[in-house]
Amino acid sequence: MARLNVNPTRMELNKLKARLKTATRGHKLLKDKTDEMIRRFSVIIREDKALRDSVEKDVSDTLKQFSLARTSVSKTDVELAFSMPTVSAELECGVKTVMSVPVPSLDLKISNDQGKYPYSFAFLTGEADSAVDMAGTLLQKLVKLAELEKSTAMLADEIEKSKRRVNALEYVLIPNLEETIRYISMKLEENDRSSRTRLMKVKSMLEERN
Repeated sequence: MARLNVNPTRMELNKLKARLKTATRGHKLLKDKTDEMIRRFSVIIREDKALRDSVEKDVSDTLKQFSLARTSVSKTDVELAFSMPTVSAELECGVKTVMSVPVPSLDLKISNDQGKYPYSFAFLTGEADSAVDMAGTLLQKLVKLAELEKSTAMLADEIEKSKRRVNALEYVLIPNLEETIRYISMKLEENDRSSRTRLMKVKSMLEERN
């Protein structure tokens, strides 16, 4: 513990006591906030893992379904069928807060005014229809996964910063303030004892003279 370089006066002592009180209160509030952020982070990370596992499975199933749809028609016919998409997607990006931490908010708007499928039902088999439906669902999940992934990264960074602040208060600033307060208190008590001793000596000398 290092002692702060201040003059050992009562004014400085009062200032340091006020700083210690503020630092102690700030440490408690910051630690409580950090603990809550960690709890929220744990919830989001579990949701992220579950969604990631689901997306990985859906990607595999969707690709298998597209492969199955291609077995009944030629590659040229498949490329022609999907060359003019009828569905448009628009991504709205915003910001929301988790424990005062700004994280992204993504909202996918899908418009299919011209129909869900970009081909005639007589042109491809039902496997292609299933593959298109699965891809649409997968796209929504991918956007949600991207939002969760970025949120977890930003929360993890903020938690790390908050932990460093808590540790700085707990192991550096507060102990230094306490050590300095003890030093000044001892110094003031020593000065008081010296003053009393001098007064008693002066009083004794005056009594002897009288």
